[in-house]
Amino acid sequence: MSAAAHTAAPPADAAHRVMNAEQAGRRVEEVLDRLAATGDESACAGAEELVRVLMDFYGAGLARIVRLLDAPAAGKSPGSPLAGLLGDELVSSLLVLHDLHPEDTATRIARALDAAGDHAWEVAGFDDSSATLRLRSAGGAGCGCAGTAASAQQAVEDALTCFAPEVTAVEVEAGATAREPALLQIGKAPTSRTAPGPAVAKTR
Repeated sequence: MSAAAHTAAPPADAAHRVMNAEQAGRRVEEVLDRLAATGDESACAGAEELVRVLMDFYGAGLARIVRLLDAPAAGKSPGSPLAGLLGDELVSSLLVLHDLHPEDTATRIARALDAAGDHAWEVAGFDDSSATLRLRSAGGAGCGCAGTAASAQQAVEDALTCFAPEVTAVEVEAGATAREPALLQIGKAPTSRTAPGPAVAKTR
């Protein structure tokens, strides 16, 4: 699975270097002007696209935060406003990206599993050294076929990218295969004077 980049914690003196929107915009323009001065049109176009992507990403995050903070008044997210923010994939990914998420890895993994859909999963273990999460299926929606299982695992991986990007691999433990019960097929027995009537044949 692909994992989102996880930035290091901000330095201790970051609070003294916080810039406002005007200062940030000025810095971006200075960088773009330096690139334009090189005459490399491809690099300039790439830098401008990067700025647009980041603006769209953080703009969407801010819009989601405003909507979620307003949700308790509408009865959509009872409890602490922070709870609604931490349970949102976009907002959670922003908090994790900047090392601001207050929850530990295990709690965020649990959030990812809850957000992944109707399929029920149990955590079999998490290896910090390899960043591998081991899961076992606990049942849930679906027919149990390979396609459904693959889709359920993909949903987990997508949710982990938002809530716990430090998880770089997911392994699903093979569960015990339940033995299928014997089917009873009812049919007519061959005509006989001594044993008339229906017979029950046991098949598999």
